[in-house]
Amino acid sequence: MNEFENQASKNGFSMKLWRGERMCLLGFDVENPEDDFVGFAIECKAPGEKQFTPLLNRLAFSYDTNVSKAVDGFRNFPSTEAPFQKFRWLHFPKDHTSGSYTYRATKMHMPADNQLVKGESIELGISLDPVTYHDFLDIGFTRNFASSQAFLEKFPNQKDIKDIGGKIIPNNADDGLKFKKMDGDIYQWMGFEAYDLIFNFLDESLKDEGIELDVFAFDLNEPDIVSRLEKFGKRLRIIIDDSVKTKNGKKTGHGASTSAESQSAKRFVASSGKENVKRTHFKSLQHNKVFIAKKDGKPVKVLMGSANFSFRGIYIQANNVVVFTAPEIAQFFSESFNNTFKDPSTFNAQDLASKWHLFTAEGKPPVHLCFSPHKSSDLSLNPLRGAIDQANSSVFYSVAFLAKIASGPTKEAFDRLIKRPIFSYGITDSAGTLSLKKPDGSLGLVDFAYLSKCVPEPFKSEWSGGKGINIHHKFVVVDFNLPTAKVFTGSSNLSPSGETGNGDNLIMIEDKKIATSYALEALRVFDHLQFRCLMQTSNKKNEKKKLAALSLRKPEKISGEKPWFTDYYVAKSQKENDRKLFSK
Repeated sequence: MNEFENQASKNGFSMKLWRGERMCLLGFDVENPEDDFVGFAIECKAPGEKQFTPLLNRLAFSYDTNVSKAVDGFRNFPSTEAPFQKFRWLHFPKDHTSGSYTYRATKMHMPADNQLVKGESIELGISLDPVTYHDFLDIGFTRNFASSQAFLEKFPNQKDIKDIGGKIIPNNADDGLKFKKMDGDIYQWMGFEAYDLIFNFLDESLKDEGIELDVFAFDLNEPDIVSRLEKFGKRLRIIIDDSVKTKNGKKTGHGASTSAESQSAKRFVASSGKENVKRTHFKSLQHNKVFIAKKDGKPVKVLMGSANFSFRGIYIQANNVVVFTAPEIAQFFSESFNNTFKDPSTFNAQDLASKWHLFTAEGKPPVHLCFSPHKSSDLSLNPLRGAIDQANSSVFYSVAFLAKIASGPTKEAFDRLIKRPIFSYGITDSAGTLSLKKPDGSLGLVDFAYLSKCVPEPFKSEWSGGKGINIHHKFVVVDFNLPTAKVFTGSSNLSPSGETGNGDNLIMIEDKKIATSYALEALRVFDHLQFRCLMQTSNKKNEKKKLAALSLRKPEKISGEKPWFTDYYVAKSQKENDRKLFSK
C-alpha cells in the first residue's frame, strides 16, 4: 500500500483501490468468472466507524409489479442484495472525512433464482486525505452534477426540475452580481472541492493583512467572489478581460459596458483605486483564471486552473483548480501578472513567453510551466502532441472546444489516438465532426448529454444545466499508472489560435498521484456522459416509446441472456483493457 493505491488478490479475485480527490475508485478482476457470478457487493468503513456500511445501487434484479412505486430514482438497494455489475466503481463518501477508508468487496453468486450467496471477499484500506500534497499542491474539481440524478436528489419535492434552474443561477450571466443566491449548501455541494479551494484561498488571504492579492479574471460574475475581492481594498490588483463581439451593431462580451466584468471593474476602481485595475484581451482574450498571494511583497501561493470565477464556472461546468503553496511557482505567475499589467502588447516577446520553465525540489513532483501568448503555438503544443503519441499505457483527456480546433498539434494527436489500440477515454463539450469510436467499435470520446425524455426507470428526467457549455476542463493525462505519468492542465484551450492570441497558462506535472487524480476525474465524467449518450441513441431508435426499466442481469441459466460480464472478456476489446487496467 502507498499513499494513493492499494491492491490484493485472492483465489483469482483481484481488487485495487485508487485515491482520487474526495473519491475512491475500486477496480476488480476475476480470472475465471463462474456461471452464477452476478457482481460485486461493496461495503465501506469510514474513518472512526466500527462497522461496514454497504454502498447502494439504483438497480435491482427485479422490482414490484408497479415499477413506478418500486423504483423512485434513488439508491435504494444495498449492493449486498443488488451487487454492482461493473468491474470498477467510483465511490464518493457522502460526508467526506480525512483519514483511512476500508473497503470490503465480495463476489456475489446466484445459484438459484433470487438466491444470493457470498463468494470470495477482499478488504483493503486507503487514505482519502483531501489534500493532494501537503504544503505544496492541492487539486480540486467541481462536481458538474447539475445534469444528474444526484442533483435531482437535492430537490426531492421539485415536480419539474427545469424550474429550479432560474433559482440556482442567473439566466443572463451579466445579471450575476445582483443575483440572489439560494439558501443552503447547494453551491458548496455543486462546487465541490474547487469551491473550497477558491473561497478558502480568498478568506485566508483576506484575513492576513500582510497579504496582497493579484488576480487574473476572464468570466467574473460570482457575487460572493467579487464582494470578497472588494474587501481587499488597496491590497488588490486585478486584470479583467475586455474582449468584445459585435452583432447587429451592438457590442457584447466582457468589454461591453453592461457586462458583469465591466460592472466588477467599476466596483474595484472604487474599492482598490483606478491604478490597480486593468482591462485587456491581448490579441484575442485575457483567458487566465489566477489568484496570486504575496506576503510582504513576495509571491507565496497561487491558485490556477480552468475554472472561471463565475456561476457556470464553479457550479455548472466540469472544471479543475490547482493551488500551489510554492513561492518559486507563484513567482512565475507573478511575473506573468506584472508583465501583463505593465504592457500586454509586448508579452509574447518576453523571456517568460518564449520557453517552458521547470520547477524541481526534493520530494516534490517536477512542474513545467508555459505562459502565452507565444510567437509560435508549437512551443506549448508540441510537447503535448509528443506525450500523447508516445503513450504506452493510456491517455485520458477532457478538452472544451476540442471540436473547434481545426488543425495543429492537438488535433493531429487526438485524431491519431482515437484510431490507435491504446486505451483512451476523452470528453468534450461538443463532438461536432470528431470521430467518437475506437477501432473495436467502443466509444472513445463522448460529449455532453443529459437524460430528458423517454428515460428508463429508475432514472428520472434531468435539467440541462442552462445555456452555455457544461464541459470546460482542459487536461490530458498520459500513462497515469506508470512511472512516466504526466498531466497537462491549466487555462489553455490547447488550440494554436489560443496559444498565440490569448493570455493563458499551461502546466505539465510529472507524478503518478496527481495523474491518478485527473484520470479518475476523466473516468467520472466519461462514465456519466457515456450512459447518457447511449440512452439518447436508444431514444432515437425507440422514438417516443418509454424505455423498459433497467435491471440487474441474472445468470444465463435463469434469465436465458448472456452473462453480464461477457463483453469484458472479449480479447483486445476496450472493455477487457478497462477491466485489466484498473485492477492491476
